[in-house]
Amino acid sequence: AKISYDQLLDIYWRQIDPTQADGQFTDIGPSYRAAIFCGNDDEKKIAQASKEKLARSGKLDKLIVTEILPAMKFYPAEAYHQKYYQQNPEHFEAFEKGSGRVSFQKKTWDQGR
Repeated sequence: AKISYDQLLDIYWRQIDPTQADGQFTDIGPSYRAAIFCGNDDEKKIAQASKEKLARSGKLDKLIVTEILPAMKFYPAEAYHQKYYQQNPEHFEAFEKGSGRVSFQKKTWDQGR
């Protein structure tokens, strides 16, 4: 099934903490910062509108710091990072819960805010 770029962004916002500038949850550093990469001006406009819609929604208590950037050269992650959750399910589950991601998602998206 195909989804629109706007739908993809709605899903993306729910996977990250758009207010965290130094990484994501317990993963800290420049390589862990969330960003939206746009392939053209239309995608940039859609991404900006999506970001503004989220900012107006009242779901977040802080300013959205996720950058919207031009697409750049992409480097696939190393093989041991591919499908990590399938290759290491116990470690992934412990990390996901311990990182604060699950509690952030529940607090932000599941409470009817």
